[in-house]
Amino acid sequence: MTALAAAPRNGELGFWMVGLADKRTSYPRFTGDDSVDLAIIGGGYTGLWAAYFAKKLEPSLSVAVFEAEQIGYGASGRNGGWLSAMPAGNRAKFARASEGGVEASRALQQEFVAGVDAVLDILQAEGIDADQKKSGALVAAHTKAGLGRLVARRDADWKYGLSEDDVYLIGRDEFQKEINISTVHGGLVYKHCARLQPAKLVHGLADTLTSMGVSIYEGSRVGSIDGKTLTLDSGRMTAAKTFVCTEGYSGQLLGSRSLIPINSSMIVTKPLSDEAWQQIGWKGPQCLSDSAHTFIYAQRTADGRIAIGGRGKPYRYGSGTGGAGATAQSTIDLLSTKLRTFFPDTNFEVDHAWSGVLGVTRDWNGGVQWDQASGFGSSTGYAGHGVTAAYLGGRTLAELAFERKTQRTSLPWVGYRAPKWEPEPIRWLGVHGMYRLFGVADQWEERRDSTKTSLLARFGSRLAGLHE
Repeated sequence: MTALAAAPRNGELGFWMVGLADKRTSYPRFTGDDSVDLAIIGGGYTGLWAAYFAKKLEPSLSVAVFEAEQIGYGASGRNGGWLSAMPAGNRAKFARASEGGVEASRALQQEFVAGVDAVLDILQAEGIDADQKKSGALVAAHTKAGLGRLVARRDADWKYGLSEDDVYLIGRDEFQKEINISTVHGGLVYKHCARLQPAKLVHGLADTLTSMGVSIYEGSRVGSIDGKTLTLDSGRMTAAKTFVCTEGYSGQLLGSRSLIPINSSMIVTKPLSDEAWQQIGWKGPQCLSDSAHTFIYAQRTADGRIAIGGRGKPYRYGSGTGGAGATAQSTIDLLSTKLRTFFPDTNFEVDHAWSGVLGVTRDWNGGVQWDQASGFGSSTGYAGHGVTAAYLGGRTLAELAFERKTQRTSLPWVGYRAPKWEPEPIRWLGVHGMYRLFGVADQWEERRDSTKTSLLARFGSRLAGLHE
């Protein structure tokens, strides 16, 4: 009788966070009454980068970061580990909304390109080891229709600021020399992308901030903001300036319809043997995605695993955030099947599964908001491209608040306001309907060997607000 494989670990904030459980620094809970120059709500990438740059601009500032759970509890500790140049939103929409038009969107794109190397340079300078390695990203096309979408995507990338060296098409044979996916028709290569371990990055940033004199509080949920006063369960803080950096958890402070938490799930395999890696042909630390409507994202980890993610069950009624990230077996099976479709001759064993939420506005465009009169600002809505966006958003927020005019403070996502989401149950039906259409469209294209994107997918994109 064949022994059954042990069930993978599930939830627990995910594989990245579990790996640091015995190594991370713990921070106290805030109690009492106090005052600071700058209060930052949210202990993820955006809040930590905002604190970092605020202290760089004004070293004498008193800065406090308030995290409701623990540092990196949200998407910052659970994401796919892509430090990429993909902007947080639709560049055509930013162009239409800006007086600068296409050139303004090109400037935004270039800041995301510059952001990849800027983050890597800071990590090196601060001595933060997050398993970072810049080797680019590959996007695989499994269908003729998917390859057509990649051609259109490349053309849009060139229009909005990427060069022919930054992104380019490769054929089937060349793709398989990089990663040997059996069904690939070809794909895109993106030069500006680095793999990293998300939890190591978030805790490395937090440790750096404490050495700079920033106060970090865990288990310190801010329930409300009234003018300059932040009210917590265990005290009050008066702040001259306040940043809300809570991404998918922003509903309570920014309004439940300003952005919603979209769920994304991941699995990670047990370490693969050298023979398995040779069979797969994934020789370097390139990140991997595909052109499906229900796309995946993956990386080869520093310790020789494959971590792969996708949307799974995308949205919980009433904007639920999912706690510690327990993941449905159906989602684990879906991601496992996708992995085995890519590499059918390799045996994989899932070691850990988890989920997290990302912040999505109604049109999927992020924005940095700052009001000088009230001393209140936010940076949110990264829609799954948050590692670089959080760096750029946090830095921009600090520059706006402390009146530094830079190339970042005039970008078209500064002051951009997306439409509000519909009330429930309309938004639940809409989000689930969109993903259902995308799934059916993928099946349609694969079964019919279609050369054109399904009309169902086009309708789903319009329903979601993704269409240009």
